[in-house]
Amino acid sequence: MSEGAAAGDAVKRFMMGEFEAVFPAELKYTTNHMWARQVAAGVYRFGLTAYAVRLLQDVYFLDWVVEPSTEISRRQQLGSIESKKAESDLYSPTVGRLSGLNAEALSDPSVINVDTYDGGWMIEIATESAEDLLDVDRYLEHLEQAWPLAQRTIKGQV
Repeated sequence: MSEGAAAGDAVKRFMMGEFEAVFPAELKYTTNHMWARQVAAGVYRFGLTAYAVRLLQDVYFLDWVVEPSTEISRRQQLGSIESKKAESDLYSPTVGRLSGLNAEALSDPSVINVDTYDGGWMIEIATESAEDLLDVDRYLEHLEQAWPLAQRTIKGQV
C-alpha cells in the first residue's frame, strides 16, 4: 500500500482505500499517528499525521489538560480533540517536558486540517531521548499493520 514518491520528491504515500495520505520523508513519526519535527536541540514539535487527520475528518475542537513546563511521561493524557468523526484523547508521544502549545491551533483547530505539517502543529516537547520516534519507512510499516483494523473500525465491524 505504501509507495515512494516520484524521483526527487521528499514524501512517501500511503493509500487509505481511495484516499492518499502523504508523509514528508524528513519528519519523524510516532505509533500514535503524530509527526515530529526537531525545532531546537532536543525539542520536537508534534502534530497529527495526514493519516490521523483523514480518519478524524474536520477537526474542530482542541483542549489541553497539561500546561507548558510540565514533565510528562510517554502515553500520558495531554488533552482531547473533537472532529466530525470522533472525540479522542490525545496522549504524549514521548517522555520529556511540555515546552509549548500552538496557540493558533488552540483558537482555530481547523488549521490542523488545512496545514497539517506546518501551521497545524499542536505541541512541543523537550526530550532527552528520541528513541520513540520512527523514520517514515518504519511508520509506513506500522500503518500497513494497523490499516486492516482501522478499516474494520471505520466500517463498524469492531
